[in-house]
Amino acid sequence: MGLARMTRIPLRPDKAGEDLATLEAPPDWTQRFGRAGPLELEIGCGAGGFALEHCRRNPHVNSVAFEWRKKYAREVAHRAEKHGLTNLVVVEADARLAVPRLFADGTLDVIHLQFPDPWWKRAHFKRAILLPDFTALLLRKLKPGGRFDFRTDVEERARQGLAVLEQAGFVNPLGAGAFHPYDPAEAPSTRERRYLVSGQPVYRARLVKPG
Repeated sequence: MGLARMTRIPLRPDKAGEDLATLEAPPDWTQRFGRAGPLELEIGCGAGGFALEHCRRNPHVNSVAFEWRKKYAREVAHRAEKHGLTNLVVVEADARLAVPRLFADGTLDVIHLQFPDPWWKRAHFKRAILLPDFTALLLRKLKPGGRFDFRTDVEERARQGLAVLEQAGFVNPLGAGAFHPYDPAEAPSTRERRYLVSGQPVYRARLVKPG
């Protein structure tokens, strides 16, 4: 049974990470977590399959997970507390608006973006995460040598996203346009876990900020 299984608890009245979502400047993350450690960001944690398992496997990491849908954000925050994952903070907010305010340039060790909405309609594409301006901002937020972990099951969006990342200045260790193989040491998201069983392809990229 995975940590991310939905428990159907009553929806909390308070937002997950509400105190953080309203800040106008980066907090002291070391103080927030109560210890120093690598600082990681997940954009769109969904039901929390990756966030919860990744933090369980890597207790030395301080992870901040954004999710704008309150049902998921509050449930993941509940499960993190239930399982004693003090290294995971969930923020119920639109990452595109909050990340510029909450993280100083050059402070993130890893950014995770997994299975983002593909936004098939051209009119909705502006809602995508990997647009040039926001991608360039994410590059600035990473430390030199920091990593961007990108996964999706939609080949068209995978190739588009990879191209935007590389154009922004991220370096692909396997060469431009190349995807990375599955690594069993990495925690899978809820969706990826299903695809590993069914054999449906997942497109993975692990890019780095030049050091």
